[in-house]
Amino acid sequence: MILIDGKKEAAELRERLKKEVSELKSKYNKVPGLTVILIGDMAPSQIYVRMKEKAANEAGLKSEVVRYPDSIEEKKVLDKINELNKDDSVSGILVQLPLPKHIDKQKVIEAILPSKDVDGFHPMNVGNLSSGYESLVPCTPLGCYLLIKKIEPNLNGKKAVIVGRSNLNGKPMTQLLLKENCTVTITHSKTKDLKSECLQGDIIVAAVGMPELIKGDWVKKDAIVIDVGINKTDKGIIGDVAFDEVSKVAKALTPVPGGVGPMTIACLLKNTIKCFKRSQKN
Repeated sequence: MILIDGKKEAAELRERLKKEVSELKSKYNKVPGLTVILIGDMAPSQIYVRMKEKAANEAGLKSEVVRYPDSIEEKKVLDKINELNKDDSVSGILVQLPLPKHIDKQKVIEAILPSKDVDGFHPMNVGNLSSGYESLVPCTPLGCYLLIKKIEPNLNGKKAVIVGRSNLNGKPMTQLLLKENCTVTITHSKTKDLKSECLQGDIIVAAVGMPELIKGDWVKKDAIVIDVGINKTDKGIIGDVAFDEVSKVAKALTPVPGGVGPMTIACLLKNTIKCFKRSQKN
């Protein structure tokens, strides 16, 4: 069984991106800029944002974090996004989710210019991705996709089973694999026989937030299994896949932690650089 080392793959990708940023600086005399808006003081959000800021700085990007208290008015956040939309030194804008209840998530997402939407959540980017056009792709599914391609470069005709239909991962993951000519099944909480669906998959991507949902006898021999789940339990942080069981049958498997997570942050840098390159006129 191949243990898919997300830390190693992400480090290699970040190294390539760092080199690219250096080349862009030589060519344009400026570097891509990423601005993250962080509202409130939720510990997981604080940790994610610190990791994003560190990775951006290490890659040579211009990184800024705008912090607001939980009580910030929605209008002030929208005004700030509007200001960043007009700022040529800002290539990418990310608003860290989740947001406080009084702030409309959809309004915030739609306020970001599609060309600066490094999270890939704007309806225009979602539409372009689902239509098979060029688009900014959400960072987690993009990371999953790159890990799958590392194990199996030719996905033509493969059967892929996506466990979870979220806008963050399940739906965009489906579009990426369709583009690679996979036959894709999306499963969810109302799927009647999840085990039999999973057993069909040459590729399984699990992202539902249910600890060790995917058992060893749910996975066919030599499947590639990507575990996006992060669940805090008495045993520590574990994924949606029963690692010990599945590792006995799968061809390749991501660990939790150290699998998809590091790739998500590396893909955020990749998207920021993509936004910068698109914005340059020559």
